Amino acid sequence: MTADAVGGVWQYATDLAACLQPLGYETTLAVLGPQPTAAQRGEAERIPGLTMRHVPAELDWLAKDAQAIGKSRSVLAAIARELAVDLVQVNSPAFIGSDAFAVPVIGVMHSCVGTWWAAMDGGEMHADFAWRTSLIAEGLANASAVVAPSRAFADAVQRRYSLKHKPHVVHNGRIAPLPRQAAMHDCAVTIGRLWDGAKNARVMDAAAARLSIPFKAIGATSRPNGEAVELNHMHVVGQRDSNAVANCLAARPVFVSVAKYEPFGLAVLEAAEAGCALVLSDIPTFRELWDGAATFVDPDDAGALTSAIEATICDVPARQAAGERARKRASHFTAQSMAGGMDAIYRGVLQQRAAA
Repeated sequence: MTADAVGGVWQYATDLAACLQPLGYETTLAVLGPQPTAAQRGEAERIPGLTMRHVPAELDWLAKDAQAIGKSRSVLAAIARELAVDLVQVNSPAFIGSDAFAVPVIGVMHSCVGTWWAAMDGGEMHADFAWRTSLIAEGLANASAVVAPSRAFADAVQRRYSLKHKPHVVHNGRIAPLPRQAAMHDCAVTIGRLWDGAKNARVMDAAAARLSIPFKAIGATSRPNGEAVELNHMHVVGQRDSNAVANCLAARPVFVSVAKYEPFGLAVLEAAEAGCALVLSDIPTFRELWDGAATFVDPDDAGALTSAIEATICDVPARQAAGERARKRASHFTAQSMAGGMDAIYRGVLQQRAAA
């Protein structure tokens, strides 16, 4: 299974591997891009049935050209042959070539530049996005099965890539964290790649200027290629490890995401597991996953966002009730159910191959 140590795919992959082990799977995690941190290595080493291998190859969204992706495809195929694996799960389908793997390949779409562009712009795609989207389309065409983490995103993927069949939907899940007790803290928090325009950090920053409480922003404000966002009113905490994030969420701040594009949203799930009241953008993914358990706002309306946060903070009983609704909904999105869904897909493609 491929992964990277930069974003949410790391947590997805390690949680999935941990819950696949009781189902009889051994997993080699091929980590592309930057080296995992010492903390990430320690996390992986504690998972039974998981071995990790760093692959010095460029991530698809940072690669300079299609040739770099082609080299990464070859490296991954060579590792699969060396290990004599039964199945490959590629968490970035651009790495699936027409003849790269001799075994069934599951392509899991966590996000992609094609659907991002459609959600954010919708106009003619510029060249740097176009060749990446073309490689993703090629990978999806060569996958034995395609998986998406929500129905809304599966629909977007099918539309963007003109797929004959809608991708399988397996909701993301987390291994339930140990409960942490902390006094409730009156602040708002967002977590994510703040530099990504789809995260809508500027609207949250505008809301922060009007709030009577602090608005914390956890995450990177610049990406590896230098793209950055300037935030003048939020309290920018920067990137933090999972333990620090868990400690922050244990104080049950109001969790905010006004993303314009979100295939699933693991940070929202983490906040809901901690019992945080949720204020989310009114987009199809969040409606699918959190309708009835969150307050929804127009992602472009900083005033409405300010009002929603203030109203939640000021009514403590309602805030606590909203946090409990979020926690109850989060209990449906477990890593165990995610592993069960993927196991069913694995067995299906392996049976098809055996029959063929």
